[in-house]
Amino acid sequence: MTDARFPIRIEGSGDLVSILIDRSERGNMLTLPLISMLAAHLRAISAEVKLVHLRGAGPDFCRGRDPLGNPQVKNAAQLRETLIEPILDLYDALSACPVPVVASVRGIARGFGAALAIACDVTLASDTARFSLPEMERDLPPTLAMSAAMRKIPPKALAHLVYSLNEIDAPTALSWGLVGAVVPDASLESESDRLLATMQARSRSALVAVKEYQRAAPELGPRAARDSAANLLATVLSSADR
Repeated sequence: MTDARFPIRIEGSGDLVSILIDRSERGNMLTLPLISMLAAHLRAISAEVKLVHLRGAGPDFCRGRDPLGNPQVKNAAQLRETLIEPILDLYDALSACPVPVVASVRGIARGFGAALAIACDVTLASDTARFSLPEMERDLPPTLAMSAAMRKIPPKALAHLVYSLNEIDAPTALSWGLVGAVVPDASLESESDRLLATMQARSRSALVAVKEYQRAAPELGPRAARDSAANLLATVLSSADR
């Protein structure tokens, strides 16, 4: 499905859905309406889908949020409602999506784009990928991006990324936990396909259980985390799709 008004392309059917940010002329930067559309697509994932694959067209994954068309706001309440809530809603949609969201990243992932890549459940990066959170250049604390990243990467790594303003390469991103694997740029599509095929061969109940445990367990105490692990495993073992 492609909406000619918005360059977010939804492809695939059955148990794999591909979401392509097709705005390469703007470095795949996302306006607020596009951010809301992406969140809506993630919330509309059907019960048949096993996986979501997120990628950007052209040389870059996403160069951040595009300020074009930002609404005029008069106070803090309007600022939160019109500019901030759509971004938080997308991060919530990524977390709430019942199935894993796999990102394939090449080129620049800056600001909001870096947070988007980090917030996905599995992130495969080309060796050309570069990540940065440069908002502090304008004295804007990237707290929204940090809220999406803080459960994914160590606090010291996140703080260094924010305060240093450095752009880090793919091997550094791997060592800091921003991504799960780095592959040669020429192999990104084939390695993404291989990973997706491996995951797609698993039952939906198993994929959902792993995502749910990774989402919930860090907020639980040791005993509750153990009980959650046991309950999820029991549910999968008794499910009809095994």
